[in-house]
Amino acid sequence: MGGDHGPRAILPGLETLLGKRSDLTFLLYGDRETVEGAIADLPRLKAASTIHHTEVAVAMDEKPSQALRSGRYKSSMWQAIESTKTRESDVAVSAGNTGALMAMATFCLRTMANIDRPAIGAIWPTVKGEAIVLDVGATIGADAVQLVDFAILGAAMARALFDKDCPTVGLLNVGTEDIKGQEEVKEAARILRERRMPTLRYRGFVEGTDIGQGVTDVVVSEGFAGNIALKTAEGTAKQLGGYLRDAMQSSLRSRIGYLFARDAFRKLRERMDPARANGGVFLGLNGLVVKSHGGANAEAFAAAVSLAADLAKGDLQHRIRDDLDKFHADRIPAPGSEEDSTQTDGFVRGDSAETGQSGQKT
Repeated sequence: MGGDHGPRAILPGLETLLGKRSDLTFLLYGDRETVEGAIADLPRLKAASTIHHTEVAVAMDEKPSQALRSGRYKSSMWQAIESTKTRESDVAVSAGNTGALMAMATFCLRTMANIDRPAIGAIWPTVKGEAIVLDVGATIGADAVQLVDFAILGAAMARALFDKDCPTVGLLNVGTEDIKGQEEVKEAARILRERRMPTLRYRGFVEGTDIGQGVTDVVVSEGFAGNIALKTAEGTAKQLGGYLRDAMQSSLRSRIGYLFARDAFRKLRERMDPARANGGVFLGLNGLVVKSHGGANAEAFAAAVSLAADLAKGDLQHRIRDDLDKFHADRIPAPGSEEDSTQTDGFVRGDSAETGQSGQKT
């Protein structure tokens, strides 16, 4: 029921996807009358779907706190998320209100052990293929330990999607020199250098210009900078597309030249199409949730669902839990040990604006 187009884009997208991936089945949460009316002319989807009626749909402009109060337990968004908790579904996908989706997913599924904050991971087209960038907007700011956790989450996602045993990881920074950047980023770099892990290979700092070059398989950032980088890249792609269209229509010679080069331009358009990389993955929760762009058309929504299916089949959740357990087991002291619980292996959680008591998140 969410997104700018609702069932008019979501349901045809699922019908199209079933033509390529017939092994999928769907639980559709929303107003039964609306869904049944829209699905009547989509025979493949109708046969592969179960409709769950809900009377409440979260509005696109609804505040997350308001959505939690009014839509908790009874909205289509909540029930879709909860289906992953009860194992009725493997993954929930929504084009609805991002803030409400994150708030409900976090409240319903809770974060994994040793994860303070979830992150949103996005697929980023590069000259070498694709990369994972996170966090692209789940939270603002992150300390060194959270950035390291993001690296583990992103590497697990890369392993599930790219079939790489040890993906490379870089920290987004204002320069590649060790002395540059915020203290949290430099401390995260130190931890990743010293704590070698078999599931990822730390390559150092990367700049914004390096992301599209595919310098690393995973790029880690806190959510503020990550979201700005993502929106800037999307805007630049649209800007370049507009320049190309104007250039091709500027003269008769240009239009004739386009006829000879249209196959090349078609491939370029496909590479730059945001629909191909649609789908932000909520990482670090006890359940798998994928956020589609609100303005996604049928093709773009199908891409988000296909990504979700790939992550579920790649056993992303199990990979993340294993990686986190192995990493944090080495730095958490045994119960009753004399080691200070706020400092282990160079990891420090002291008083800050985010803590109510020393070392305890509120």
